Amino acid sequence: MLGSIAAFFRRIGAAVARWLGLLFVWIAWPFLAAHGWYRQGSWLIKLPIVAFVTLLALLYIYFVWQTQIWTGFNPAYPDVYKFADRKISAGQDLPPTAQQAAAGAAAPKTCQTSAVVDVAADLTDFNVNQNSWISSMLLYKLGFFGMSWDDTPFLDNKASFQRGVNSVVRRTSAELVDTIGRVRGTSGINADLQKARGNLQFDESSWYFGMHPFGPKTPTPSYYRTAIGNLRAFNADLGNCKAIFDGRADNLLQFVDHIAGDLGSTVNILADRSQNYSYGWFDMRADDRFWFAYGQLYATYGILSAAGVDFQDVIAERNVGRLWTDTLGMLQVALRIQPTIISNGREDSSFMPSHLATMGFHILRVRSNLVEIRTVLGGR
Repeated sequence: MLGSIAAFFRRIGAAVARWLGLLFVWIAWPFLAAHGWYRQGSWLIKLPIVAFVTLLALLYIYFVWQTQIWTGFNPAYPDVYKFADRKISAGQDLPPTAQQAAAGAAAPKTCQTSAVVDVAADLTDFNVNQNSWISSMLLYKLGFFGMSWDDTPFLDNKASFQRGVNSVVRRTSAELVDTIGRVRGTSGINADLQKARGNLQFDESSWYFGMHPFGPKTPTPSYYRTAIGNLRAFNADLGNCKAIFDGRADNLLQFVDHIAGDLGSTVNILADRSQNYSYGWFDMRADDRFWFAYGQLYATYGILSAAGVDFQDVIAERNVGRLWTDTLGMLQVALRIQPTIISNGREDSSFMPSHLATMGFHILRVRSNLVEIRTVLGGR
């Protein structure tokens, strides 16, 4: 038994050494081939090459730094908002302050702003202002010697996480435009929310120049930064009672239903990868699947925490407070899973765990609770 285990690890070591050797040869051979030619060239040729190599090295240092440093990452970030202090649902009239009461009828009316909109704007700010948007960086688009970074075991985790976060923000912006930010059938679409949705739906990998179509482009982060301004403008109007937040039970039901559907799609992606590509630590796509799902849960935790106070009257009326709290607790537990190396092994493996299966299990728990919340909200 011990001999077979030792042989197993020897085979793993040999495979890793062989892979690293091939990788080194692949990286080094262009430089070795060009060495002789470079030595014989004139300085008119050498200086531009030195300048180009230096620039490329600096770009790669910056790129590696941005992919490895996650500024502002905090799985407990909803606590910063102190949602428990909000006692009035979004869009409802706020009681007058002492100054407003003293001013009497001349004091302007104010309404409760939306926590969901605040979180959506802040998550986008976290993605493109506190951090660089990795998916549209030039070196990420160029890949690793032409290979997509998503097909490698390194430097793609943050990009996948950001896309997971953005998928939830996109969903939220769509719900705000279609249902929550208007009274259906009697009011038009809010212009700021419409602009925010359009900007957030923009291609996630656009750089300053592209091939399809050919020519200069506006990079992705610029659109997302504009969306932040659109969301904050809506909340400013809502605070001045000039916008609508329709906090009805059917709107919350639809929002929860669509979030549950999105999580179900992610579970299917994780299950397919886990069942058909169970290569343990050697599955090069397991990490981006895992971190996309993690980013989705990260954003969902904040959005549902915010929705709990924006729709607090509905939640109290339909008696789903306990279910809502349990769902947030499940999200907290799921966000504690942060393995250093993602493994996609067999579910019964003793040496290579299946982190994808583990993440899928936690997502299913959250989704199950959301389905139950949806059922209660739809009851009469």
